[in-house]
Amino acid sequence: MIQRPGPIALILAAFVAAFLLLPLLAVVPISFTPARFLTMPKGELSLIHYRDLIDNPDWRRSMLLSLRIGIVSSVVATSLALAFGLGIWMFQPRFAALLVGIVLLPMIVPPVVSAMVLYFFLTSLSQINDLVGYDTWLGVTLAHVVMIVPFALVLILVALAQVDRRIDLAARGLGATISQRVFGIILPNIRFGVLTAALMAFVLSWEEIGVTLFVTSVNAITLPRMMWMGVHDNIDPAIAAISVVLIVITTLALTGRMLLQRQHPA
Repeated sequence: MIQRPGPIALILAAFVAAFLLLPLLAVVPISFTPARFLTMPKGELSLIHYRDLIDNPDWRRSMLLSLRIGIVSSVVATSLALAFGLGIWMFQPRFAALLVGIVLLPMIVPPVVSAMVLYFFLTSLSQINDLVGYDTWLGVTLAHVVMIVPFALVLILVALAQVDRRIDLAARGLGATISQRVFGIILPNIRFGVLTAALMAFVLSWEEIGVTLFVTSVNAITLPRMMWMGVHDNIDPAIAAISVVLIVITTLALTGRMLLQRQHPA
C-alpha cells in the first residue's frame, strides 16, 4: 500500500521548492524591463531584450554553437558511458571498482584543475591538428565529453543495477551472442536510464562554463561564455531574457521526460 505524505510534509516540500525556485523566477520580470541595464521594470514592460536575442547575430551563433556542442557531447559521452557500463556489468572484471573510480575522477577533481589539464592538452593538440584543439568547437566538445562522462556513467550503472542478471545468464545459456544479449535484452530494460543519461549530459554540456573559459578564446563562444561576457563587460539585460528562455526549455524537457516515464515505466 502506497503511503501518501501528510500535510506537514507537503508544507515543508512547498517551502523548500519555493526557497529553490523563487530566486530563479526573479529573473522573469527583469527580462521585460525596457531599460538598458539590469533592473526591475517600473510600470512599462518591453520585449526589446527578447528581440535582441533574435536580431543580434552573436547571440544566434552562440546558441547554435552550444546546441551543436551539447548534442555531439551528449551522444559521444552517453555512448562511451554505455559501452563502459555494459562491459563492467556483463564481464565483471577483477578491478571493476578501480576502473569505475578512474572514470569518475573528473567528478572528484576540482573543476579548475580539470580545466588546466584540458587547456594544456588541447593546446598541445592544436599543434597537431587545427580542427581539434584549443578554441575550436571540436576541442570544446572533447573537453565537455571528459567532464560529463562520469555523470552519464553513474545514471547508466544505476539503471543496470535494476536489471535481473539471471535474464542475461539465461540468454547466454541458450546460446545468445553478445550483441543479441545487449540489443535484445539489456538495452530495452535500461532504455529510460540511457535517455536520462543523454538528457543529463546535454544539460551539463549546455550550461558548462568553468572549463569552457579555459579552452576557448575568440572563436568558440558558447552561450554560457557569451552570458559571462555580458555580465562581465556591460551587464547586458539580454542575459535575463536568455535565462528565461533556458528555464522554459529545461522545464519543458524535464516535464516531457517525466510524462514519458509515467506512460512507459521501466
